[in-house]
Amino acid sequence: MAGMAADRAAGPGAGAPPHPAAPPLLEARGVTMAFGGLRAVEDFNLTVQRGELVGLIGPNGAGKTTVFNVLTGVYRPTAGRIFLGGVEITGLPASAITRMGVARTFQNIRLFGGMTVLENLLVAMGFRAGYGLWDALVRSRRFREREAALRRQALELLDLFRLADKAERPARSLAYGEQRRLEIARALATRPRLLLLDEPAAGMNPQEGEELMQLIRWVREQFDLTILLIEHHMPIVMGICQRVLVLDFGRTIAEGDPRAIQSDPRVIEAYLGQQEVS
Repeated sequence: MAGMAADRAAGPGAGAPPHPAAPPLLEARGVTMAFGGLRAVEDFNLTVQRGELVGLIGPNGAGKTTVFNVLTGVYRPTAGRIFLGGVEITGLPASAITRMGVARTFQNIRLFGGMTVLENLLVAMGFRAGYGLWDALVRSRRFREREAALRRQALELLDLFRLADKAERPARSLAYGEQRRLEIARALATRPRLLLLDEPAAGMNPQEGEELMQLIRWVREQFDLTILLIEHHMPIVMGICQRVLVLDFGRTIAEGDPRAIQSDPRVIEAYLGQQEVS
């Protein structure tokens, strides 16, 4: 499966006005998410350009996963606006945002454990099957051709993630690291432009964390993705992120490149003081 090609603007011709700059792939403006009297996220602003790998860190309860839930349509923000490629997506359902090219993984793996590894990918591909209910009921030629094509694409993706030999095994039978790979592969099966990873290294040992870091780098390049990452493992954040935002009590307290964040007194006080960052 080919990754989505990056947008490339040709230079203006002689005498032609310059092309306007492309909008950010993702933009959040003044996003607030309140649950009753509790403001889990307050006045959150984020701009992610195409091709960036941005980290979102902070102590437990800082609002990081709430941000992901708002960006992906799980929650409708109490205030603020969200844009994807310049198109407003505020309040759209999660299914619509997925169709527009946003995919995510979860801190707690959410595979369909009783389904096979292959079936987990086919379910993710379902919204682009390209046939209707009648085709499925009568098993029309269109249905058979599309099902065969999706199966080929799923197997190709499993091969890229070194899971093809386990295609017919139940997903719950995979080792923990393999389940993480499958979850990322399933997200990529939707052909996203933007991938949100919620603590992908949770539960991993240092060696598995190092392998995951290499996998994220490879996924970004292979599939031409923009990635927003929540992670508590600081070596991963500092090793792969180009830019980092730090949340504390729902508010952004710092933003910058990893080295600047690592030495920011506010971040050290709120979060990194107890973290291993070397």
